[in-house]
Amino acid sequence: MIRLAPNTFLTFGRGLPRATLADSLSATGHPVLDSGTEGDWAWVRQEAYSAGQGSGGWAVAASLTRRAVGVETAFVATTPPCACPHGQNYMVPHCPDHPFQFAYCRDGFEELYLNLGGRRESRRAGSLADVVVRELLDAKIVGRDTTRYDADPTFNADGSHTLRILAAHFGLPLDLT
Repeated sequence: MIRLAPNTFLTFGRGLPRATLADSLSATGHPVLDSGTEGDWAWVRQEAYSAGQGSGGWAVAASLTRRAVGVETAFVATTPPCACPHGQNYMVPHCPDHPFQFAYCRDGFEELYLNLGGRRESRRAGSLADVVVRELLDAKIVGRDTTRYDADPTFNADGSHTLRILAAHFGLPLDLT
C-alpha cells in the first residue's frame, strides 16, 4: 500500500507498464520521487511544487488513456485547496499550482474529476461525475443531509473521508490510515 505524502502528485496507471507511466510523467518537469507497482496498478509520485509545467500528471494521465483500450489512470494531488478567486465555485483547473485533487480517466475519457474536502465534492465533473455519488451521500459528504459538517467543522476538511471512498471504489492501493 502506498502512503500519501504532502505536496505531491501521485499518478496511478492500470493497463500500461510502470516505465511508460514514469517516462511520460517525467516530461512534465516535476521531479519523480519514486515509483513502483502495487497489484495491477503502476504508480509514480512527483514533487508538486517545482519548476515543472502546470499540474503535472493530470493532463498526461488523461492522454495516456487515449493510446490503448482498457487503460485507466487516477491522479491524486496532495496539495492544499486553491485560494485563487477564479476557481473557487466552478469546475475549472484553478491555477497551475492547484490542479484538481482527484481525476480518474479511462479509455480516453475524463470520467471523474473533483476537489476534496470542505464540501467541494458537490462540484464533480466528467462523463461519470456521479459514479461515487451513492457512497458520498451515505457518508453525508454531499446531498441534503450534510449534518456531519455542521456538527464537526473539521469533518473531511482535508478530504480524507472522500479519498477513502475513491480509493475503495477504484481499487487504488492507498494506505490512508
